[in-house]
Amino acid sequence: MKFFMKVYGYLFFSLLAAFFVGFVFKSCDSDPSKKIKAENVKATEERLDKSYDSPEIEFDFDTYDFGEVKDGEVVEVDFNFTNTGKSDLIIFDASASCGCTVPEYPQNVNIGPGQKEKLKVRFDTSNKPGKQMKSVTLTTNTNTGKKIIRLSGFVLNK
Repeated sequence: MKFFMKVYGYLFFSLLAAFFVGFVFKSCDSDPSKKIKAENVKATEERLDKSYDSPEIEFDFDTYDFGEVKDGEVVEVDFNFTNTGKSDLIIFDASASCGCTVPEYPQNVNIGPGQKEKLKVRFDTSNKPGKQMKSVTLTTNTNTGKKIIRLSGFVLNK
């Protein structure tokens, strides 16, 4: 009985070792570059070439500290920006972090390369005492697709 157990033990470990060696050689033989399709490489190269021609939005400043204001005042600021890219910039949407902040912007307007525009933001401080941090998220046709601008300051009690 011991003899058969030894034989089966050797046989089991021999098969296990053979399987492991075969697996290692098979996995080392596979070349991932053979699986890349030429049309995918071409499409990626074209997309990368076009990305250099895309619009870019550059602000004079993208954060504004309005300092201290009294409760009830309306803070207004113009965020001036330029399309520094090589094709028309389009702002599809500008959404504020809360209803007390309202952006005005050139929506769905083609802004040519080098052209300057502004985004006006109004923040109504009514019933908003204390430290305030508000943001406006722009959805654009740039490579990143999003841009966030911020307002901050302190609202004093009446």
